[in-house]
Amino acid sequence: MLNRIVVVGASAAGLTAVETLRAKGYEGELTLVGDERHPPYERPPLSKELLSEGWEPPSTWLRKEEVLAAVDAELRLGCRATGLDPAARTVALSTGERLPYDAAIIATGLRPRRLPCGDGLRGVHVLRSLDDAVRLREALAAGPRVAVIGAGFLGAEIAATARGAGLDVTLIDTNAQPLARQVGAEIGGLVAGLHRDHGVRLVLGADVVGMARDDAGVRGVLLADGTTVDAELVVVAIGSVPAVDWLAESGLPLGDGVLCDAYCRAAPGVWAAGDVANWPHPMVAGARVRLEQRTNAAQQAMAVAANLLAGEAGAKPYTPVPFGWTHQFGEKIQTIGWCPPDARTEIISGSTADREFVAAYHRDGVLVGGLGWNSARGLRQCRQLLGRPSSELAATAAGV
Repeated sequence: MLNRIVVVGASAAGLTAVETLRAKGYEGELTLVGDERHPPYERPPLSKELLSEGWEPPSTWLRKEEVLAAVDAELRLGCRATGLDPAARTVALSTGERLPYDAAIIATGLRPRRLPCGDGLRGVHVLRSLDDAVRLREALAAGPRVAVIGAGFLGAEIAATARGAGLDVTLIDTNAQPLARQVGAEIGGLVAGLHRDHGVRLVLGADVVGMARDDAGVRGVLLADGTTVDAELVVVAIGSVPAVDWLAESGLPLGDGVLCDAYCRAAPGVWAAGDVANWPHPMVAGARVRLEQRTNAAQQAMAVAANLLAGEAGAKPYTPVPFGWTHQFGEKIQTIGWCPPDARTEIISGSTADREFVAAYHRDGVLVGGLGWNSARGLRQCRQLLGRPSSELAATAAGV
């Protein structure tokens, strides 16, 4: 009998889970716990619109106050979960309280990785939360020289936004190309060209070993080759890790996130959704996946809520097709499926010179992913053939 459900993590995934439970008829007690004081908000705009287009924090909120109130859930914002006891079925809070539950959904997302050499130094930032974004925006307004460490999606977006504001920007990464881990070297090289065309200085294949500093704070980034990238503002964007520290003594299976089964269940009565969830996916044979994508946060939360209410007999495996996107310098790059760096990349339509094309990703003779650069319509062809032999894509392209 489900009378009390606790959702930990007031993010897109957490809010979607709460709303889906109500939409599917759950009428019992419902509590949403979030460690930030803000109501649930969108994260993608933090590295773009909030930094560059004058958005204020309320513009990022996922729901207006009256809509949130209509969900009829108890919101425990600014309150951190510190533990979970699956046997007693309670969630411990930073207030000292213990919330009883019949079912719990973990949606605590990620926390940013930090560099020990600059952590806590004035002028060194990370970007994960709304408060992080507001602090970064205020610092950028002073017109500093900017160094971004990490050329993944987040780092590249921050570099593009800062450069778009007219700032002197250097993007630093250990890989030979931006986004190399996310979309491979070939497309990464095109991203590098985009940034260079807009005046971003790229320092690639470089290892950061420290920070130059004075009494005012950071003054540059020290590299292993002995050079210094001058900067009064440094953003560390070297990835994130699942926020599972609070679950260390729970007995739940943990690794790269909360380890779930195919239904997103981690233990009897405990489920996970969003960036923190790790589960087996049939499109990745013999492997588990964890997706850091906005679309997955909502889709997985809906699946978890449905499975939780359906019970053992009615639950369905969660098998999404991953979808993500990034905006940089007015260019829209979208991905579907998996775009691993070791895949064979093939341009199947459009032109890389025109920056309007579709790239297919093949592995072991199978189409595993696709990327559309200003080409959302062309990407649909890849989506329909994901998981099929690469020859079928070739035949389709040839009109066979």
